[in-house]
Amino acid sequence: MNQFMRRSLLSSAIFLSLWSGAALAQIRIGVDIAVTGPAAAIGAPTKNAILLWPKEIAGQKVEYIILDDASDPTNAVRNVRKLISEDKVDLIVGPNTTPAALALVDVVAESHTPMLALAASASIVEPQDAKRAWVFKLPQNDSHMATILTQHMADNGIRTVGFIGFADAYGDSWWREFSHLAELRKIKIVASERYNRNDTSVTGQILKIMAAQPDAVLIAGSATPAVLPQKTLVERGYKGRIYQTHGIATADFLRVGGKDVEGTFFPTGPAVVAKQLPLANPVRKTALDFTKRYEAAYGADTMTQFAADAWGAYMLIANAVPQALKSAQPGSKAFREALRSALENTHDLTIPQGVVNMNPKDHVGLDQRSRVMGRIVNNKFAYAYGG
Repeated sequence: MNQFMRRSLLSSAIFLSLWSGAALAQIRIGVDIAVTGPAAAIGAPTKNAILLWPKEIAGQKVEYIILDDASDPTNAVRNVRKLISEDKVDLIVGPNTTPAALALVDVVAESHTPMLALAASASIVEPQDAKRAWVFKLPQNDSHMATILTQHMADNGIRTVGFIGFADAYGDSWWREFSHLAELRKIKIVASERYNRNDTSVTGQILKIMAAQPDAVLIAGSATPAVLPQKTLVERGYKGRIYQTHGIATADFLRVGGKDVEGTFFPTGPAVVAKQLPLANPVRKTALDFTKRYEAAYGADTMTQFAADAWGAYMLIANAVPQALKSAQPGSKAFREALRSALENTHDLTIPQGVVNMNPKDHVGLDQRSRVMGRIVNNKFAYAYGG
C-alpha cells in the first residue's frame, strides 16, 4: 500500500469517527423544579409531565437531569450552576416559582445557556435585554390573565374588590397588573394585603379586607398556599365572590380547599379545561391530545396548568432542536446559541396552552388564545367563559 493510499484511508477513518461521534451526540437538558416545599403542588405535575418527554429528538438521544430546589431560590441557583458547570447541559427547563426564576437570569446569561422558565411573572423576561435574551417563559403573562379576570368582574357587576397576594414577586406582579386594569375598568380596590407562602394564619389581613365590604376578593397566590386566605374568608362568613389566579390549577388545591373553594372563578390556560372548550377553540385539539396522554399515565382529572406548561416546554424544544442541529452539535457553546436563536424565532407553534409566536422583544409569544375563565364546580376545574 503506497503512502497516498495510507493517508486516504487514515483520513477516511478519522472522518467516519468524527461523523459517528456527531451522529451519536447526546442532548442534555437540565431541569430545576420545586418537588418539595410550599410549591410542591406545582412541581409534582410538572415532574410527571417531564417524565413523559420522549428520550429522542430529531434522531438525537436526550438525557434529562431533574433536580429539586425545594421551593428555595438559593437552592435553584445552586442546582443550575451544577447543571451548567458539571453536567454540561445544553438547556435549562424551570424553575416553576417566580423568585427562583428571577434569581437565575444572571446565571444562565453568564454561561450563554437558554432557559425555559415555568414561572409566571412577566418580569422574568421583560424588559428584554442582554441577560433576558437567554430566558424564555411558558406560562402566560399575568397581564393576559388579569385582562380576562377583570373583564369577568366588570361583566358581572363587581365594583369594589379586596386584594390579598403573596409577599413576593408573584404577588407583586399580580398587584401591578390587576390594579392597573381594575382602574381602567372602573373597579375600585378597597383593601390590599399580603402574606407569605408558608404562613399558617391570615386572619388579621382577612378581617381588614372584610371591614372594607368589597363585592369580591382576589387572592393572588398559587398552589396550596392560595387556599389559606379563601378558607379564612369562608370561616369568617364572607358572602361576596372570590377569585383566584391561574396559579391554583392543581389537584392538591382542590383536595386541600374542599367545599371552601367551590364556586371560585379563576383565569386559566385552556389545557386545564380542554374537555369543555368550544369546538372552535384553536388549541383544543393539541390540549386534548396532551390531556389524554397525561391522564393515561396518571389517572382521570389529573391534568393541570403546570403539567401543560411542561409539555409546552418539550414542544418548544422539539421544534428548536432540528434547527439548531443544522449549525452545531450538542455539548457546544454554538449549539446553545443556536437553540436560543431557534427558540426566539418560534412561529405559529400550537402548544396545549396557546399558539406561540416569539421574537427578540417577546420571549413568551402567547396572545388572547392562551387563556379562558374557569370555575370550580363539584370540586373540579370547569370551563366558564371566553375562548
